[in-house]
Amino acid sequence: MMDAEEEAAPPPKAVEQGELVSSPGGPEKSQPAAAGPTKGEKERPEEGAAARCLLGAMPDASALQEFKIRKFFVLRPGTLNQAIKEVEALVDKEVDGSIRSIWLMAEVDHWNNEKERLVLITDYTLLVCKYDFVMFNCEQIQRIPLNFIDRISHGDFAFPKRSLLERAGEGLRVFWDRLREPSFSSKWNPFATDFPFITFTYHPVRNVSDMFTALCDIHNFREQLKDAAEKVHALKPVPGKANGVLVLNQPILIEAYVGFMSFLGNQNKLGYCMARGNIGY
Repeated sequence: MMDAEEEAAPPPKAVEQGELVSSPGGPEKSQPAAAGPTKGEKERPEEGAAARCLLGAMPDASALQEFKIRKFFVLRPGTLNQAIKEVEALVDKEVDGSIRSIWLMAEVDHWNNEKERLVLITDYTLLVCKYDFVMFNCEQIQRIPLNFIDRISHGDFAFPKRSLLERAGEGLRVFWDRLREPSFSSKWNPFATDFPFITFTYHPVRNVSDMFTALCDIHNFREQLKDAAEKVHALKPVPGKANGVLVLNQPILIEAYVGFMSFLGNQNKLGYCMARGNIGY
């Protein structure tokens, strides 16, 4: 009797390859099922359901990128406004004049390290501020007189032929002493700050909103810096220096060859104020 009943029972319907199976999220989301079990194997329903649930819960690339971007402290509500108020209070009216514009940039040093910066163009100076968006503190200000700026170059980044480093994207370099070249020791010193130029590129949050797109626009920054510098050149010419600003479209050369620390730091955004697990630095 047992054998007869087993033979009479209808065989279970196999899931054909390519058949659509409703996902746990609802009928509007469906995914192709995997091929049916091979001979001698039995599909476990609970494992199949768990796998489909995991597939439905996996974030796509855009969601993952947005999650990473949201870790920047500059995006926290009120953080940028507080930072701008504090750096505005540090502007010396007698030396710098009035503020013309404020920008959010990333500085690229001579060893290819990225560093988060607030940049101010005033009537007479270019102010580059190292600001801690975690502790709300301006740690350092570099003041560059506009009438000393004589050249602005912009273009894609480039490295020497034998360099192991690479950097995609566009940059901008501001020069203020064309007659002075950095020394050999300065080029090989990762902590050297006596270079007669500074290099900027886009901040990673520039595509978050229209406001940040405007704050991080290096093209508009270049035009406003050129106009401001030429005005100061006419008002306060420097003896022995040619008046005016030369703008060049050329590759931005970074003379670095081996940079494991810069690769590690840039990949992990160590030059930015970000949330990193349970601590921020």
